[in-house]
Amino acid sequence: MQQSRTDLAVEAAAAFGPNPPSGIQVERMEEEGVEVTRVTVHTPQAARRLGRAPGHYVTVELPAISQPVDPAGTATRLVARELTGLLPRRGMVLVAGLGNQQITPDALGPLTCRQILVTRHIPAQLACQTGLTGLRPVAALAPGVLGQTGMEAWEVLQWVIRELRPAAVVAVDALAAQSLDRLGTTVQLCDSGISPGSGVLNARRELSQQTLGIPVVAVGIPTVVDGATLARELSGRDCREGSPACTMMVTPREIDAIVTRGAKCLSLAINQALQPRLSPEELQFLVS
Repeated sequence: MQQSRTDLAVEAAAAFGPNPPSGIQVERMEEEGVEVTRVTVHTPQAARRLGRAPGHYVTVELPAISQPVDPAGTATRLVARELTGLLPRRGMVLVAGLGNQQITPDALGPLTCRQILVTRHIPAQLACQTGLTGLRPVAALAPGVLGQTGMEAWEVLQWVIRELRPAAVVAVDALAAQSLDRLGTTVQLCDSGISPGSGVLNARRELSQQTLGIPVVAVGIPTVVDGATLARELSGRDCREGSPACTMMVTPREIDAIVTRGAKCLSLAINQALQPRLSPEELQFLVS
């Protein structure tokens, strides 16, 4: 049987049923009606079985697509809280919006990046005069894709990191899911890094602490389903080798709304995690 393709650790772990192998820990909880699942991969052996690097993977379930994002809502607050737990407490943070803004399912990262409150450039005197003292330094960059710039995302980020010396990178990218129900309704955060473009079957060199030299927290929302995985989910049968479904990525017709809402949700949560002294209303005002 062909293996279902997914970027979500929670889906990969579900394949083992209620008793995951040794070295894989799954914890589920619910807060105010929002489900949070933590998958921890402890050992290299467990990593090989799950197909995920050792680390912590957290998923937060979002409301249905038909519901708007509430800046002060439980889901946004929980994503912000989980992100805070994965980041260093101090130091500048670089937010990297990965992906191609010209391709809607891959535009999540750049659209999120545009809504980040950047503060690195604000002088201390100006911050004091405007009542914005205590802001964490934040920079944001959408490095584009190889076909647009001739440069890999990790190459661009290496140069920027060398100059800015941030404490960590928050890398935002579109993901692929196994289930249609998870498109636009699941946020995954992890501290093991990410391979840009993996959500659209165009994975490039990974961004991780091993390649960039500083902690990398990956944040994403699934926007596509692998064609072969979708065919298996709908029919219960594997697609034939060489079938067009094996090379297709499928996205719903509501993809514009999914990406727009997803970018709004992630930017709100990232801003709240990085600037906890400001209220959701103040953050919205500053980035509008």
